[in-house]
Amino acid sequence: MESIILIGHGSPKKDANNIEIIGKLLHSMIHPDCGKGCVRVAYLQFAKPELPDTIKESVSNGAKKIIIHPYFLVSGMHVTKDIPEMIKEAEKIYPDVEFIYTEPLGIHEKLVQVMMERISSARGLLPKDIENKSFEIISGEIDLSDIPQEQVPIIKRVIHTTADFGFKRTLIFHPDAITTGINAIRSGKNILTDVEMVKTGINKKLLQKWGGEVICRIQDAHPETGCMTQDEETRTKAEMGIESALKENNNIGIIAIGNAPTALLKVIELLNNSPLGARPSPLVIGVPVGFVKALESKALLPTQKFPFITNLSRKGGSPVAAAIVNALLKIAEERNEN
Repeated sequence: MESIILIGHGSPKKDANNIEIIGKLLHSMIHPDCGKGCVRVAYLQFAKPELPDTIKESVSNGAKKIIIHPYFLVSGMHVTKDIPEMIKEAEKIYPDVEFIYTEPLGIHEKLVQVMMERISSARGLLPKDIENKSFEIISGEIDLSDIPQEQVPIIKRVIHTTADFGFKRTLIFHPDAITTGINAIRSGKNILTDVEMVKTGINKKLLQKWGGEVICRIQDAHPETGCMTQDEETRTKAEMGIESALKENNNIGIIAIGNAPTALLKVIELLNNSPLGARPSPLVIGVPVGFVKALESKALLPTQKFPFITNLSRKGGSPVAAAIVNALLKIAEERNEN
């Protein structure tokens, strides 16, 4: 077994002794989904654990090779004298363990990149600059060259919203989904959401440019308890809100479901039955999150004839639904400018 130890200087200021965070990040990168203590930390002074204690703990847990990295910028006395002497003592105590001592952080081009980021942050980036930088980072960390080009902006925005690269694999698009969504936006169609959180996350300014509005009827689905029918008692408010809006509004071009699987199931039912089924089908964005009916409701969408965007996993939620709509709004705006 191999163990890695990050050793820092330590500080009398307690909240400065936080290289455990770096250790966890390193562990997650080199050993994803590992629950063992493969990466540990130590301090030279002012904080614990000290290096001999961390080495002892690593050996006790079966380490036969220990890699020690000095979390220092330069090769000063601590790096060239103090830590090597402690390693020599450990070699005497644990002769069967191989010790490897690395160079400190030192001079490296990636450190220059970190400094540039810090300088940019200190200058105060505009929200647009932060967003552009985030999209640059996403492009650098994931290959989307195998994805249809028209889907890339949507997948990127969902990843940007969730910091979850797994959506590249799970997002599913009907062949006419993006065209239907763009046409609906440019035609001044309304967007119907299952919950207020999806409505809140949608860029109203971009939508209003085309004449559309965002509608959510969940707040209207609150009949007094004593007046509720047996049917209403078994249905969710999101489901009832979606149904009433679809029956009363003929100008809905996009339906965005981010929270309620029951609302998505109701949309599928209504769009497959007349008279709603006779209308031009809206784009259905179905990404409810959860463990009960969420995946099942999303799994039904790829079997439908009407345009849809969904993700085949338990993940999703209101931010994802809003991100997909906002990506479509951005595409519509860019196409208009061109």
